[in-house]
Parts: sequence; C-alpha cells; structure tokens
Amino acid sequence: MKIIIKHTPALVFSMVLSTNIFLIANTHALEPLAENELQQVLGQGGVYLSGDITINESGGPLNNTADASNPAIWQKNCTASSTDKRCGARIAVNSGDGASSGWLVLDNIRGRFSFEGLTLKTRPINSGFDGDGASFDADVFEVGLPNKVNYSNVSFTLANSNKARPTDANFAQTDILNVKVNGDVNLRGNVLLFPTGNP
Repeated sequence: MKIIIKHTPALVFSMVLSTNIFLIANTHALEPLAENELQQVLGQGGVYLSGDITINESGGPLNNTADASNPAIWQKNCTASSTDKRCGARIAVNSGDGASSGWLVLDNIRGRFSFEGLTLKTRPINSGFDGDGASFDADVFEVGLPNKVNYSNVSFTLANSNKARPTDANFAQTDILNVKVNGDVNLRGNVLLFPTGNP
C-alpha cells in the first residue's frame, strides 16, 4: 500500500485533532458491568459469508497419465475442441440396498459459483409454526440464503450408473440430463435446521 501525504493546514489540524481524540479515548479504564446492566445490552450474533468456488474450471483427466502405476482407465479428451468431455467432478449416491440398486450420479461438475451474504446463526423458536413453536421452545440453526448467486460456465450431467466409479469393472452409465448455467440467481428467505435428540 502506498500513502501520499501533502502538508496542508487542514490536514495537519485534522491529524492533531484525531490524535487528541485517540489519546482521550485511551485514558478511560475498562469498567465491569453489573449483571442487570449487561442484560440491557443488545447485540447480534452470526456469521456473514461470501464465497467464490471453482470446480475443475480447466478440466482434467480422472487419472494422471504420467503415473504408470495408476493408468488412465477412463481417460477422456479434455481439450477445448472436444465434444466428449468428462473432466469435471463426480458425486455418486447409493440410497438403496447396496451395490445392486444402482447409483444416482452428478457427473462432470464444472464451473464457478460465487455468492455474497450467506448468513449462519441460531434463532429461538418459541411461537408460531401453527402452534408447534410454543411446544418446541428451543433454538434452531438458521441458514440465510444469499441475495444473489452468480454462475459462470457451470455445467453438470445427471445420470444413473451401475457402479460408483467409472474405473470399476463392467461400468455402465446412462446420462439423463445435461445442464449448463450462466448468469445470476436471486434468492430470498432462509433454511431452518431443527435439532433432534438430546445434546
């Protein structure tokens, strides 16, 4: 950081004035608050988050071809001119009775997500909710949705497959839907997470 100061009477006066205020503020000692005074102090807790997440923006093969001990079994062409790209991240979920029930897959996840204003805080629920709030009478975790989420070249494939990973033997996958998103999405509201059980 570079700071340039030009000497003018107004600037010198403001520097002296701010220095005096700083010194006066430091002359007061900290004093403890009584319990009843502390109860009158109102504050706001929580976390305000902004983020910028990039997933495989440039693509990349499943395995590194330079590693002879780990051959690129499912190597695809990730060049810009290729029409057959599988270079993004992969999430496979099996919610059935094991390997025989198949896998729901988000495949080839790529792109950039950015947001500002995601909030995290706790909130008491002791009324409302069609009469259930009073009987619940506890704190919940509130996730405040960001006002705007920006998507830049975000793409993914929704598919089903018989194996979790493309490198597994006899792998077969059926692509159901390809999605590509660019632009902004405006969000409003929040998500409440209700605890279960006893802490």
